[in-house]
Amino acid sequence: MKKENNTDKITRKEAISKMGKYAALTAVGTFVILNPLKAQTSSAPDPGGDPFS
Repeated sequence: MKKENNTDKITRKEAISKMGKYAALTAVGTFVILNPLKAQTSSAPDPGGDPFS
């Protein structure tokens, strides 16, 4: 039987660490994007105005 010699494999501990960092970054990004109060204050005013008034 041939022994596999892959050097690109990572350990379980490294994988959990990388996934934890990704999950934290995703949570922060989602909070920033979906925070409605901050989104309303940072949005630009409507350049066309209200066409129905």
